[in-house]
Amino acid sequence: MSDSRKPKKPLVADRRYSKAPKKAAPKKPAPRKTTKRRKAAPKRTGVSGFIVGLFRWVLRLIWLVTSRATIVGLIILALAVGYVFATLPNVNALLDGRARGSVTLLDRDGKVFAWRGDQFGGVVTAQSVSPHLHNAIVATEDKRFYRHIGLSPRGIASAVRINLAAGRGPLSGNGGSTITQQVAKLLCLGEPYDPSSGQTEKQYEAECRRGTLQRKAYEAIYALAMEAKYSKAEILTIYMNRAFLGAGARGFEAASQRYFGKSAANVDPSEAAMLAGLLKAPTRYAPTNDLERSQNRAATILRLMNEQGYLTNAERAVADANPAKLSAAAEARAGGYFADWVMDSGPEFFTRNTTEDVIIRTTFDQRMQKAAEDGLKWIFDNKVRKGSQAQAAIVVMSADGAVRAMVGGRQTKVVGAFNRATTALRQTGSAFKPFVFGAALDLGYSPMDLVDDAPLTLDIPGSGPWSPSNYDRKFRGQVTLTEALKQSLNIPAVKISESVGRDLVRRVAVDFGIGDENLAQGPALALGASESTLIDMTGAYAGILNGGSAVTPYGLVDLRLLGDDAPLMDIAGGIEERVIQVDSAQQLIWMMEKVVSEGTGQRARFGDRQIAGKTGTTQAARDAWFIGFTGDYVAGVWMGYDNNKPLTGVTGGGLPADIWREVMQRVHEGVPPTALPMQAPAAATRPIDPTPQRPRSTEGIINNLLRDILGGRATGSGSSAPSPNAGDR
Repeated sequence: MSDSRKPKKPLVADRRYSKAPKKAAPKKPAPRKTTKRRKAAPKRTGVSGFIVGLFRWVLRLIWLVTSRATIVGLIILALAVGYVFATLPNVNALLDGRARGSVTLLDRDGKVFAWRGDQFGGVVTAQSVSPHLHNAIVATEDKRFYRHIGLSPRGIASAVRINLAAGRGPLSGNGGSTITQQVAKLLCLGEPYDPSSGQTEKQYEAECRRGTLQRKAYEAIYALAMEAKYSKAEILTIYMNRAFLGAGARGFEAASQRYFGKSAANVDPSEAAMLAGLLKAPTRYAPTNDLERSQNRAATILRLMNEQGYLTNAERAVADANPAKLSAAAEARAGGYFADWVMDSGPEFFTRNTTEDVIIRTTFDQRMQKAAEDGLKWIFDNKVRKGSQAQAAIVVMSADGAVRAMVGGRQTKVVGAFNRATTALRQTGSAFKPFVFGAALDLGYSPMDLVDDAPLTLDIPGSGPWSPSNYDRKFRGQVTLTEALKQSLNIPAVKISESVGRDLVRRVAVDFGIGDENLAQGPALALGASESTLIDMTGAYAGILNGGSAVTPYGLVDLRLLGDDAPLMDIAGGIEERVIQVDSAQQLIWMMEKVVSEGTGQRARFGDRQIAGKTGTTQAARDAWFIGFTGDYVAGVWMGYDNNKPLTGVTGGGLPADIWREVMQRVHEGVPPTALPMQAPAAATRPIDPTPQRPRSTEGIINNLLRDILGGRATGSGSSAPSPNAGDR
């Protein structure tokens, strides 16, 4: 038996694990990151809870409605823009939107001197104009033009702020419109002018410029559509061609030609700035109205161009030091009255209401026009009292009726003004007497025939006795016809008129171009109680100068459409039928030369030229005339008040003769003297019977017989005579 108490040797395995293995401690779970929950706000109850809930509900409702309305509005806007987009034409159809055409007037040398109607000048593009002009327009009108989509909220907000600060309405004054919006306005939102609508062009344009909210909304839609349809360059091109820039110029090419006589492709920075400055207020800033104001506006544009990087400091300094100036034609603004007369007398469908671009060549002479204006100004500056409201008119023409210069009033740089040379009907006074003496000479009377300057009384049916008197109330006894005309004696003129027959005097005057409807009926006809215009009287004197043939004063030589070489119409001249014989006209010229060399018209003399003419002063000196001619040109001068107030100390031989002299001296500078076509009479004299006599020419005898058959020669009066001292000095 073994001793069981004897200790046993441990087994190998037991020795390996002599110590019992420790159990691994269980891993503690990672602590959870817990967020502290805010304690829920206690639920409001009662009235406050109701109000808060209602407020939240309203906000949600507003958001819901606003978002839906915005979506609907955007859809409607997209549809509206899409509709306008579909109706927009090709860009080329929008470049010339004029409702009427233009008229360009050329002088006798083919140089432009006046424009009428809407001048266009031709299409320009954003790429073809001068870069300076392109930059000036963008800098002035819309500096963010190339960055917006047609609308500029920042510009609109700025404009509203400026308007409110100035005390205006938010949409009055500055509009904040982009160039695109301005084009939409120029296009009148696609509504073209319809002359048959009964609406004038001015009313149409005013409607297009309305600034109501509704109109602004339509304008915005149209602008967005254009931005989608056209490129920026095309929009700017439309703008450059349609903008009105004053003086009838539509588009920058027309304006550049109008003011500077050059293409818009060639303008320099100062000229570009002046053109761009017109966009704000074309009439106010037009350089033809106020050059200094236009230059000041251009200086502002140059500053903007410099600030926006379009001009360097050096370039701006050069432009500021050399402001833009008008071309010679634009600066002269010549022929305002003449141009208006040509427009009124020409065919209406090619002048006043033309839809074409018309070129009219005229008889106008810019040198003579300046001579007329300068001569008139010199007299009023040096011989007329300051503040006088007296007016004057001048017409200069050739012997064939070609009008070379015209002044219709003291204000010479005008357009559309009242033209006293062509429109004012005024009593002619003794300026009418050459027609009396011309009628006598044509019947065989001699300049040396005698007439008795003695008291005369005529019994006028329906008016009673009438006794004319001379200006100085003196009587000279037997005087020649030449002396009677030279001294502008009234009684001899009446006796001669009665002797040859006043109806014959009337016919001579009418045939020379004096309107029959304005001629007096009684014996006062011989003293110029009739009315006429200055241009008609001057034209009648031109008929005397050319040898006795009537002329029609004219200014239009030929007319053609722009781009055509062949004229549509032309005028060969103004000479018409003969009124008196050549020898009668030449003897009358001889008598009228004595008026200037020895008689009432001596203040018209200048140099060593032969001059013939006649003075005229009407009743109470309401009108004063001098009309005369050299061997080259005829000129007429009228002076008076528009309201028929009498002139103070003025007769036809005074200030009107002075004006005539100052004008014609300048007209004849550099012109060689030409002898008058006059004929001295024979020395024989014979007395004239103041009672009506049968004329000594065969034609006159036939006319007298006809008058006798029709009821006598000295009947009819109906016109008041001048005051007893009407006449001249």
